[in-house]
Amino acid sequence: MSFLSFFERYKKFGIFFSVLCITIIAIIYNILNVKKPLPIYQPAMVSEELVDSTIQHQMKYHKIADFSLINQNGETVTQDTYKDKIYVADFFFTTCPTICPIMTDHMYQIQKEIISDDDIMLLSHSVTPKIDSVAQLKKYAKEKGVIDRKWNLVTGDKKQIYELARKSYLAVKTDGNGDEYDMIHTENFMLIDKKRQIRGFYDGTNPEDIDQLLKDIETLKDES
Repeated sequence: MSFLSFFERYKKFGIFFSVLCITIIAIIYNILNVKKPLPIYQPAMVSEELVDSTIQHQMKYHKIADFSLINQNGETVTQDTYKDKIYVADFFFTTCPTICPIMTDHMYQIQKEIISDDDIMLLSHSVTPKIDSVAQLKKYAKEKGVIDRKWNLVTGDKKQIYELARKSYLAVKTDGNGDEYDMIHTENFMLIDKKRQIRGFYDGTNPEDIDQLLKDIETLKDES
């Protein structure tokens, strides 16, 4: 049997087999490229150093607690301000000379990326609220290019802010409860979904983590 006649005889099988292989490859490619859902972080999933002892073993239903703080414009900011929003939260202070300027620059970078997306906001909590008055936050906001509708810098009751850091955002290693001489300092950024659940932790001083955070925001948007 000549090669040509052999090819003619098995041509239909060859076409079928080729189409089958292409289909299988396409299916595998799509499966591998499907975005995996982001985890929903519970206190029990996070290092015990970052979690208040009263909730360390909680394995479900963790959400950001209700809050009431004051922003750079003297306006009250509560959980309702962020209702049905995805947001990035952090803890900083305006007089910090070390990690905070880097973190703020990265928050500004995120702000640029989300500027036209009404579903995404930012929230920065001052850990020195006695120093970071409304006037001080306003001055800092102007210096750093904060856009009010996208990004709230908040001050308020120190104990409330510290409790949010330890019991809601699971953000800091310090056991301080907000007393006069307590001082928390963390580079963590937290990604919060529309149900007030933690969906990611990122090093706010690391450009690679910021890139991943922006990707994770897109993943979260696809989910909601």
